[in-house]
Amino acid sequence: MSQYDSIIIGAGHNGLVCAAYLARGGQRVLVLEAEPSPGGLASSYEFHPGFHVSPAHSLSHFSERVTGELGLRGHGFEPLSSPLRTVALGEDGRHVTIGDGRIAGAGENDEEAYGEYLRRLQRYAKALAPFWHKTMPRIGAAGLANSMTFAHIGLNIRRMGKQDMQEFLRIVSLPTRDLMDELFASDVLKAALSWDGLVGGKMAPRSPNGAVLAMLYRMAGESNGEHSLPASGMQGLVAALEAAAKQAGTEIRYGARVERILIDGNEDGLTATGVRLADGTELGAARIVSAADPQRTFLDLVGVDNLEIGFTNRIRRLRCEGYVAKLHLALNALPEFPGLDRPDGRMIIAPTMDAIEFAFDDAKYGDCPAHPVMEIVIPSLHDPSAAPDGRHVLSAHVMYVPHKLRGGWSEEARARIRERSIDTIARYAPDIREHILHADFLTPADIEARFNVTGGHWHHTEFAMDQLLMMRPTYGAAQYATPVPGLFLCGAGCHPGGDLTGAPGRNAAREILG
Repeated sequence: MSQYDSIIIGAGHNGLVCAAYLARGGQRVLVLEAEPSPGGLASSYEFHPGFHVSPAHSLSHFSERVTGELGLRGHGFEPLSSPLRTVALGEDGRHVTIGDGRIAGAGENDEEAYGEYLRRLQRYAKALAPFWHKTMPRIGAAGLANSMTFAHIGLNIRRMGKQDMQEFLRIVSLPTRDLMDELFASDVLKAALSWDGLVGGKMAPRSPNGAVLAMLYRMAGESNGEHSLPASGMQGLVAALEAAAKQAGTEIRYGARVERILIDGNEDGLTATGVRLADGTELGAARIVSAADPQRTFLDLVGVDNLEIGFTNRIRRLRCEGYVAKLHLALNALPEFPGLDRPDGRMIIAPTMDAIEFAFDDAKYGDCPAHPVMEIVIPSLHDPSAAPDGRHVLSAHVMYVPHKLRGGWSEEARARIRERSIDTIARYAPDIREHILHADFLTPADIEARFNVTGGHWHHTEFAMDQLLMMRPTYGAAQYATPVPGLFLCGAGCHPGGDLTGAPGRNAAREILG
């Protein structure tokens, strides 16, 4: 049986980041990926002849540390193109634009309030930013290093000054509805500013469970939360990570689906010793590192017979139901959005916070939203390889589409929400249907099946107060090590969370290397 220092399950971006760091640390590393290419939710695929998309359609806070330490620019990755303005679309053509530290179109009072709002949130985000790249100590953990981490957090909060510190502690668990209603008058502005606290999760504007913290998480880094579309697309990031891992000496095998993590037991207890592939091949390693989500890792690959019942129950209770569907349109020309000279931005269709709340209400009872809310980009404006010359790709995150639809997902049900989503876009771009060559719609159930993510959830498990920091994904597995010696986690279900950051992969590798 082949023997490695570390075997990593999954060549998503965190798996590749972890592999590169471990290999650079002198380990013999093997990455096993079930699909024929790397990237996971950041991978690109052809959905119509000549048209390519990625489920993740923009970058906002990919780790600059990872970019620099792994030399990704030397492998062709340029992380920051010109930031995309965020456009809160108004059905009457009167849109609100957000970008470069300013807003326009919302009224003088809101424009003034936005400056102070942004200053405060950027200061809070900066204070928290160092801890997204640290292992968060267990509650009650002893030792100088653990004490220093907690002390550092406290000191950064104290350094905000009394007024900002009090305001931070007040708003960090507020529903976004309360925060926005305090500060702004424009309904479309309030909905758009709420968006980055809600997208990807099972929360709405009235949900008091971490939406503001999610906004601060996404504002970390050089971009301050502004989104960009790399010139080489998402595949440019994935290709650079793959190249960095291989340059460091990592071996990567594609089409190698892991069926089971091998667990050996003796008088000293259980230990992860290798993996068995779907074709029966067994491979051994001193440690197994899973970039898969926690439920898939423990319930499917390890098996509950190898886990303590209390831990198993905590893993089963993780909230992993995805609420984001993907709509991709192959277009023969750019659609016209009245009120915009060019649809070159991150466009939000959410006319009010109530519209978001009502869509969430539909989904939580197992129905598709009667009036979808969504985020739209046209990546072919920045990445010419996304579509043939003169043609374009529209990519949309359609929020509050349930993973488990009442009555089950069928082709008829999928077509119904796809057409409803296109009708919604048509209210803002009336000529959109004239330009559609092909439409591709992925429900969270489709995302689960195609990309091997439980529930089709962006973050592998909900980004919520009880599943964050030293409790992510749960007690006993929140510091990248697990209750099974020799088994580690490095995916989005770990601290700090999902999105394209690379931080979980980097943190896990640093923990393994000591």
